[in-house]
Amino acid sequence: MKRSNIFLVVLFFCSGFIVAQDSKIDYQKLVKKFIENVKNDKKEAIADAVVYPLERVYPIPDIANKADFIKRYSEIFDTPLKNEIIKSTPEKGWTDMGLRGIMLIQGNIWLDTEGRLTAVNYQSKAEIELKNKLIASQKKNLDPSIAFFQDPVCILETSKFKIRIDHLGFNNYRYASWSIQKEMTEKPDLVINGGVLVVEGIGGNHQYEFKKDGDVYECAIIVLGEKNSPPARLKIYKGKKVILSQDAEIIAN
Repeated sequence: MKRSNIFLVVLFFCSGFIVAQDSKIDYQKLVKKFIENVKNDKKEAIADAVVYPLERVYPIPDIANKADFIKRYSEIFDTPLKNEIIKSTPEKGWTDMGLRGIMLIQGNIWLDTEGRLTAVNYQSKAEIELKNKLIASQKKNLDPSIAFFQDPVCILETSKFKIRIDHLGFNNYRYASWSIQKEMTEKPDLVINGGVLVVEGIGGNHQYEFKKDGDVYECAIIVLGEKNSPPARLKIYKGKKVILSQDAEIIAN
């Protein structure tokens, strides 16, 4: 190899190494700032660096804005989670996941590449109690035929149907639907048990599939789609033929 080519290779390698080092230093600065804000309970500073809405486990409402975050701060950042964050260091406990952001431990906390809080995948005791209370309230308002489930998953609405999907446990999902004119407190027009969750790649798209009398009912949740993609879609297949396809809004999830 010519000396000039060797020089270019070395220069390229060194430049890449410097960029990687700079990137590492940058993300460590972002993490350090976040840790200090949590340690000193700087709610406003943290709230200013949140990507809203901050999702919570359904049926707990998502955190809509800064005022909502500050109000519910202690409900989310309880002592165990705060200790986990405070005891961590930018060098230990946090992982740079590239464009996906920076995560703490196994993903309890996610920051984006600008240091903004994008996810808290942790439930405090207060949130667990709130979730159980909200689930109990839902069960009380449902028809007895479907007033049993482990976790509610989502509620969808198409132009013709209202659809409720619940997790019954052990990867067993239930589909219940009503005509759009009916209230969901009434007995469902159709109930299908034994549904499964199908996850597509790492983009977040997933679907719930249910089988009845040879037909397949597919409720797709579209996280990453084309520009005009709906939030969700209901499709019914008879064999390989689509006999119904309706865009859906996600009313709750």
